[in-house]
Amino acid sequence: MFTLTINDDLYLKMLEPKDARDVYMMVQQSKRHLRKWLFWVDGTKKLEDSEAFIEESMKQTAANNGFQAGIWYQNEFAGIIGLHYVNWINRTTSLGYWLGEPFQGKGIMTEACRALIDMLFNDYELNRIEIRAATKNMKSQAIPERLGFTKEGRLRQCEWLHDHFADHFVYGLLREDYQNMI
Repeated sequence: MFTLTINDDLYLKMLEPKDARDVYMMVQQSKRHLRKWLFWVDGTKKLEDSEAFIEESMKQTAANNGFQAGIWYQNEFAGIIGLHYVNWINRTTSLGYWLGEPFQGKGIMTEACRALIDMLFNDYELNRIEIRAATKNMKSQAIPERLGFTKEGRLRQCEWLHDHFADHFVYGLLREDYQNMI
């Protein structure tokens, strides 16, 4: 089971079935906050929905096509960070994340992303990492901007969010750019 210790307060751990209750409770606790940017929140209605998500995440990991890791802050479940996929031929991936409302504004997601990016470039030897964020989601955009990603463009009306289409900014970070930063 994958675990990545970031500092004394923060670590990432591959999701497993026993984490379903923590995931479910955090989604419920932060539903109003998360729903604005994440379409899947409305579909998380019962514990079994989180169990099914973790089961699919485990299949994703087994297929060597990315993973979903829980974020633990001071030994409390805080959110999820993961890879939507891994394109091994082109050595690229897309990073996604969410954080429960009580854990916002503590730098948790920036540090989680920084640690994961380091692992993806150095251990997985990927060449490109992409992050997409809704153009109106300033908090999500701040993370790739803080981490040195290049804002590469805008995808118009690429995501349906409950009752409207949302545009996304696409951010990219290349391994060579990352190596020049460290």
